[in-house]
Amino acid sequence: MTQVRAKKHLGQHFLKDLEVARRIAASLPLDGRTSVLEIGPGTGVLTQFLLQNPDIELTAVELDSESVQYLNKNYPQLKIIEADFLKMDLKSVFQDKFFIIGNFPYNISSQIFFKMLDNKESIPCLVGMIQKEVAERMAAKAGNKTYGILSVLMQAYYSIDYLFTVHEHVFDPPPKVKSAVIRLTRNDVSKIDCNEQLFKTVVKTAFNQRRKQMRNSLKPLVPKENPMFADPLFDKRPEQLDVAAFIDLTNRIEKALQES
Repeated sequence: MTQVRAKKHLGQHFLKDLEVARRIAASLPLDGRTSVLEIGPGTGVLTQFLLQNPDIELTAVELDSESVQYLNKNYPQLKIIEADFLKMDLKSVFQDKFFIIGNFPYNISSQIFFKMLDNKESIPCLVGMIQKEVAERMAAKAGNKTYGILSVLMQAYYSIDYLFTVHEHVFDPPPKVKSAVIRLTRNDVSKIDCNEQLFKTVVKTAFNQRRKQMRNSLKPLVPKENPMFADPLFDKRPEQLDVAAFIDLTNRIEKALQES
């Protein structure tokens, strides 16, 4: 299939199924000419379908120099940035809004989404293939056991669609778990109604002890003796709170911190 070796330390599993690649490429909700960044094109199986679409102005970022050489040889029309996506200054590459797409390495998929959050005003949409359980976690609603930090933080700003499951045999080498393709579409929230930095801290602190009631899991932020904790809200566990409840909670905690 290719002269590029999949490297374990880079989390590479090269997609080899053309139909899956075609479905991923077709999942971008394009409306006219659109800048698109592909993360980790590898051997270009997805890249070829993106290049075929006249509405896509494609840029790829690839860390593996062996892949970069292969792509330069086989897709000379492709604009490639040889870099680590997680260290990129995206604003220096894209002056306007852009979409993200890719078959993401499992070992950095969560970090990709956190970087996306940091640049949320520039990224209206992402279509990505990730580990199935991470996709399920991100799309999960409050009350679901898989609902967690990534679910709350991403759902605050994006609508999340679990598109389809991808089986192990369509990769080389095959991973030990199933994958899934998800689509994140920016919602209408330009700024959530609370201190955004504290919101992140509250969500992460709560889920770090997800089996405990909120009054216990939030002890690192506010002393348990605070009268705020008498509210029945704090009888709940973090997985029972939706995004709106976490925003409300953040405002209460900020008030409690100011009064202490």
